[in-house]
Amino acid sequence: MNATLQSDVESLAAAGPAADRQTARAVFAILREALSAGQVRAAEPDPSTPGGWRVNTWVKQGILLGFRFGDIVDVSMDHGRVPFYDKDTLPLKKPGLAAGVRIVPGGSAIRDGAYLGPGVICMPPMYVNIGAWIGEQSLVDSHALVGSCAQIGARVHVSAGAQIGGVIEPVGALPVIIEDDALIGGNTGIYEGTIVKARAVIGAGTVLTGSTPVYDLVKGTIVKPVPDQPLVIPEGAVVVPGARAVSGGRGPEWGLSLATPVIVKYRDSRTDTRTELEAWIR
Repeated sequence: MNATLQSDVESLAAAGPAADRQTARAVFAILREALSAGQVRAAEPDPSTPGGWRVNTWVKQGILLGFRFGDIVDVSMDHGRVPFYDKDTLPLKKPGLAAGVRIVPGGSAIRDGAYLGPGVICMPPMYVNIGAWIGEQSLVDSHALVGSCAQIGARVHVSAGAQIGGVIEPVGALPVIIEDDALIGGNTGIYEGTIVKARAVIGAGTVLTGSTPVYDLVKGTIVKPVPDQPLVIPEGAVVVPGARAVSGGRGPEWGLSLATPVIVKYRDSRTDTRTELEAWIR
């Protein structure tokens, strides 16, 4: 089915605004169902690539069809007392009891076309956008965002206030990837296709983008993105917010410094013990 669906999406995307409207809506509905069930993904593991992941461009093209050919409709709640207006092609997800997903009451929203694995916990209020994929037993805490097409592994803790950016356009750009058993601290921001490898710990308040240099104190190196490759946080790295002095201009005179993430250690048994605290709320 996926090969046929991919061909249909690519044909409609190539046609642009001239694509048949009803056909585009029907194809998008099939894609949204497949995304919601985890049968297709916006990005998936690929050991042959530098970062270990590859983007499925056609899936992102298909998601854009849903935005382009949807009509804005009234989706207000509580008999109109809580007004919302959105595209009719993008309803909210209702996983159902059989999915084993826990959505705690209190204002969370998940768009259909996002996949949530068994045992995922959503603490209110949080938001998961279309195309996102969240592995089993992961936790998305209060005021956290999982953006469009972001890929979150199994047993990941996305702490309160964390922002996991989404990347729909350009369609060839890799979305943010968080691999298995990672801990994303509170009020962090991870954007622009950054890859956080398995078991890494991103300390509270850390900001990572596709162009952020990360200073590795343990190995004495600087982790940098290179052309056509994303920023990759190494497996098991413990990253915290840091600062480095500004050496140019009037930086030294004014005593200025710039924020920069720093790898202070690699995950060990003591780190594991501290990060197991999340198990108490399950």
